[in-house]
Amino acid sequence: MKSAPKKTLSSLAKGWIYPLAIALLIASSFKSAIADWNDIPTGSMEPTILPGDRVFVNKLAYDLKVPYTTWTVAKWGEPQRGDIVVFFSPEDDKRLVKRVVGLPGDRLSMVDNQLQINGEPIVYRKPTEIFEFSPWQGPLLPRVLIENLSGYPHPVLLHPDLISRNSFEPIRVPEGNYFMLGDNRDLSADSRFFGFVPRDQIVGQATSIVISREKSFRSPRWDRFFKDLI
Repeated sequence: MKSAPKKTLSSLAKGWIYPLAIALLIASSFKSAIADWNDIPTGSMEPTILPGDRVFVNKLAYDLKVPYTTWTVAKWGEPQRGDIVVFFSPEDDKRLVKRVVGLPGDRLSMVDNQLQINGEPIVYRKPTEIFEFSPWQGPLLPRVLIENLSGYPHPVLLHPDLISRNSFEPIRVPEGNYFMLGDNRDLSADSRFFGFVPRDQIVGQATSIVISREKSFRSPRWDRFFKDLI
């Protein structure tokens, strides 16, 4: 016969602890395999994504993975050139947000931030709108250009007074891998530094900004709430 304290603990477990544990397991599995968000601490994707943005990550954009793993259960798509994706860095396994620039089999090169893909120079133009980015203290003001990747134009930020890895010799992206770049081309640690990203390390696609807060003062940037990413 159970004692009164044991009966009480058993009833508590059945009535509250077990359902709570199941609910937490379901919620964490949902975040792991279906949808999540990613806080942005740095300016490597400016002016598209600013420090203090929180982006929505669609983990079903390309496939379905077993929760808490990189094992793929089903696949229905592949990352496309121009997509903004979340992935695990091959260097230190940190989650990063960058733009897909090179697809498997692509031949890439860069000269003074001018990309060339499969022998074709990428087209750049001056923007017709004003883009926000972090204040800069250098002698030369950063420049925003619109880069057209496979028909999908998006802004990139250039810092003319910085010495950066803005040029590299032609390389070919291996099968099953992708080449990532940050939109803030002179202030981004990306595939130019850590190399190609294997397909199974891509978590999902960043599709929109959920909320945004100014990094220093934590005040909301209302105009960026629920803004689609391009």
